[in-house]
Amino acid sequence: MPAQLEFQQRLQSIERLLGEIESAANPSLRANVQELVQLIMDLHGAGLERTLELIHATGEAGESIIQKLGRDELVASLLVLYGLHPQTLEARVTQAVDKVRSRLRAHDGDVELLSIQEGTVRLRIQAHGSGCGSSAQTLKQVVEDAVYQGAPDITALIIEGASEKPGFVPLEMLQGVAL
Repeated sequence: MPAQLEFQQRLQSIERLLGEIESAANPSLRANVQELVQLIMDLHGAGLERTLELIHATGEAGESIIQKLGRDELVASLLVLYGLHPQTLEARVTQAVDKVRSRLRAHDGDVELLSIQEGTVRLRIQAHGSGCGSSAQTLKQVVEDAVYQGAPDITALIIEGASEKPGFVPLEMLQGVAL
């Protein structure tokens, strides 16, 4: 998705610039820039929150729009950043796990949500296939990507059962077949 790629590139540029500012020799300049960034974030957050309130006030149609905004990758990222996502952290993690589960099952694997406590997500992966450690690691990476995409605001992700003995890599993995 080009918009998501552009968004990620902008985030990387912001991170780079903030790193340069953080290393600036003048502490007063650093403090002023940090305050400026925080004020801009506060202003944008308040504007987004008010926008959602106005949309919500239109009733059922507005609630439908808000849910649609929460499913859009770019908008959802902003809503999470400002703590305004219409779904709870638990709901977003559960959706991500459910979404990736069907992909894992196609490769004879599974994932189970064990718990979510204080932002820490605990999962268990089961790779039933050929006993291939590389396959288990591939499944683990797919699960990590899905969870972090759906809930980038988690504080930790613990995945059990993804460490099998190394073995042969399935041919489909080598051929770049997407999970």
